[in-house]
Amino acid sequence: MVRVCLRDDQYERIAGWLPGKASDPGHTAADNRLFVEAVLWVARTGTQSELRGIRPYS
Repeated sequence: MVRVCLRDDQYERIAGWLPGKASDPGHTAADNRLFVEAVLWVARTGTQSELRGIRPYS
């Protein structure tokens, strides 16, 4: 089951602002949409399970 937060037209509106495009210098991102969906999922669910082992900045 694929769970997405953004419709295609919504993603197209922000895609130009994301780093890692083929036209950008340096490394090309593998999948910007997957990254954006992951950030939205964390924001929506409030999960911190993957961040438990990370110490806060001093």
